[in-house]
Amino acid sequence: MRLKLLFAVVFTAFVANILFAGNEIKKNKKEPGYEFKDEILLPATPVKDQYRSGTCWSFSALSFLESEMLRLGKPEVDLSEMFVVWHAYSEKAKKHVRLHGNLNFSAGGAFHDVTNMIREFGIVPESVYDGLEYGEEKHVHGEMDRVLRENVDAVVENKNRKLSTVWHETIDQTLNSYLGDLPGNFDYKGKTYNPRDFASDYIGLNMDDYVEISSYTHHPFYSKFILEVPDNWSWDKVYNVPLKDLEEIIDYSLNNGFTVAWAADVSEKGFATSNKGVAVLPSAPSEDMSDAEITRWEALSDREKEKELYELKNPVPELEVTQEMRQVAFDNYQTTDDHGMHIVGISKNQEGKIFYKVKNSWGDYNKYKGYFYASKPYVNYKTMCIMVHKDAIPQKIREKLEL
Repeated sequence: MRLKLLFAVVFTAFVANILFAGNEIKKNKKEPGYEFKDEILLPATPVKDQYRSGTCWSFSALSFLESEMLRLGKPEVDLSEMFVVWHAYSEKAKKHVRLHGNLNFSAGGAFHDVTNMIREFGIVPESVYDGLEYGEEKHVHGEMDRVLRENVDAVVENKNRKLSTVWHETIDQTLNSYLGDLPGNFDYKGKTYNPRDFASDYIGLNMDDYVEISSYTHHPFYSKFILEVPDNWSWDKVYNVPLKDLEEIIDYSLNNGFTVAWAADVSEKGFATSNKGVAVLPSAPSEDMSDAEITRWEALSDREKEKELYELKNPVPELEVTQEMRQVAFDNYQTTDDHGMHIVGISKNQEGKIFYKVKNSWGDYNKYKGYFYASKPYVNYKTMCIMVHKDAIPQKIREKLEL
């Protein structure tokens, strides 16, 4: 009897240990998440950090132009984002005042601000002008943005019935105080340049070769229109193409060695800013589900459904994006001009789905060292506009655009 009892106790403990171990393995088992294999990866300069500034448009467009230099066999160079920001703010102040304060005067901007400022004022290396003259090691622009805004508002609201002759000097002086005096002549790699000479002789890119493209139905396709977003303060025009052409241009560019500057909305819950490093557009998993799975899904609360959709423990099904969806999201303010980034490659996840590899300007913030992967549906849905070299557009589309 004692032997049988001892055997039962030992056997029970053995089974309990197996069950406990099994539960621990199950609990500690990590979901694979998203795994990517880069199929095309084009040259790009190191990731930078815009930190607490609204200057993504300058970081992304200059990153794009730096890659253009590499594509053309030119030397790698780190260009000064704040040199462009200084000039854009100064020019924006003139327009804001000319319009009696009826302009979006803020830190935001667009890709064409960078090409416009380089065309007009040139450019300098980061080592010559880092824009950090206010006691910070990284860009922190809240105070500067507020001071500049209050300055132009005071100019507009003055009671003198006319402007003083020095109002714009106060804007430039404020920019000098925060970002530093603009460089005149400077030495770089054994030669002396000024900003315009550096742009023409060292950078050697023709700013007229770069165009912006969007896709909305409230303007005719294959025409140009002013993209109606607050940050387009200069009212520059973009080319308008159908969604299928926009996707084709992005793919054609990357497949032919051209990177893409990408302006998009990043407010979607599928834009994971954590270590997941993905931007996706999940859809409710109703297709190809068993009756039991459909019953389980429908029994979930809205909060539970949302959690399951956006945990991204594994690749998820995504929405099929249409031209109409894009337009509705734009018209309803669901797609806004949030962020400028730089697409540098094409990748596939473990299920063979195509993703774009994107260089961000938030420093080394995730497991991909500042890059992330955006799915085709996300890019098709949330792209505001892109900037590419004219040669990166397929010939048949170029002809329709009369480029």
